[in-house]
Amino acid sequence: MWPATLLRMRVLLCPDKFAGTLSAPDVAAAVADGWRDVAPGDDLLARPLADGGPGFVDVLAGALGGRRVPVPTVDPLGRPAAGEILLTDDGTAYLESAQACGLHLLTAAERDPKATTSYGLGLLVAAAVEAGARTVVVGLGGSATNDGGAGMLVPLGVTPLDGAGRALPYGGAALAEVAALDGEPRLRGATLVAATDVDNPLLGLHGASSVFGPQKGAGRADVLLLDAALTRWAEVLTERLPGCPSGLGALPGGGAAGGLGAAVLALGGRCESGIGLVTRAVGLDAALDAADLVITGEGSFDHQSLRGKVVAGVAGAARDRGVPCVVLAGRVSTGRREAAAAGVTEAHSLVEHFGGEEHGGVDAAMARPAEGLRALGARLARQWSR
Repeated sequence: MWPATLLRMRVLLCPDKFAGTLSAPDVAAAVADGWRDVAPGDDLLARPLADGGPGFVDVLAGALGGRRVPVPTVDPLGRPAAGEILLTDDGTAYLESAQACGLHLLTAAERDPKATTSYGLGLLVAAAVEAGARTVVVGLGGSATNDGGAGMLVPLGVTPLDGAGRALPYGGAALAEVAALDGEPRLRGATLVAATDVDNPLLGLHGASSVFGPQKGAGRADVLLLDAALTRWAEVLTERLPGCPSGLGALPGGGAAGGLGAAVLALGGRCESGIGLVTRAVGLDAALDAADLVITGEGSFDHQSLRGKVVAGVAGAARDRGVPCVVLAGRVSTGRREAAAAGVTEAHSLVEHFGGEEHGGVDAAMARPAEGLRALGARLARQWSR
């Protein structure tokens, strides 16, 4: 927390990751370096954040400590991938679905939610259970899958079957033929928690397939097919799993990460706000109470940023305290009036810093993000440091 000595300026750095370029801790470090180049006497406090997607484990490891355990897993197409779980002293395991199901693990040509699987996430959950965790918190976000967690259930002892009793192929499309489940969940008494930044249901117009399917490679016909398949999947889960709540397809959070939220609910778990969980872990409220300026950010500051994402939570909390909040992003497309209403004092983009889209700013922002953030940090220090 903040030192007891009186300093010129207390600056809180609490960014999300810049997807595809820098982790949240790296973003905070780059901005801090730039600020210190101009105002070395100011007090900078870094509290990197995450909302359940990529970087979830990194941020929590920095805040909570614990033991990071490597776990071999597979990607959405079944290829070897590196995963890990964070084990803390209170018997909780933290892991993130993106390490096994992440969209970033596939090329654009490989994106096909009809075929991708969450099997690799099941390997991570199983490893956490076998390590003795009493609570397993799964960060959901950035997934390439739309299989309602069907693949995840297999390493946990539950195999989806078709009407002839055969194991289904992996992928969301195959769930149109699901008729039964073989086996029982092997959770050894552990409780599952889905940490997510969305409250979309599994099914329907606002569900996993309709809202998130297109960004994973689904065309219009695919969306309809996948939603119908998940409808059948929800029926089977409700019929066959004793801990599954009724109305599974409409429950908030069930549509997170291609329906992984629904699988957690079906296993008797619960959904929580990912950003809420992380902010409690890092002690963000106390840090905000003492700050003179808050700097947050993410890769793209757009209309989705102000609806449950890290930036929205930070800006709103700063506004409630009367503290100015600056957003740094790779690209800024949110209108000033909308941003101001959410608590954002000003926003700056790396693309514009590097000359704008017309002069290669996008490529430079992707290639040299740390350099750009350091320069923006220095600019903010010249503007704000007293």
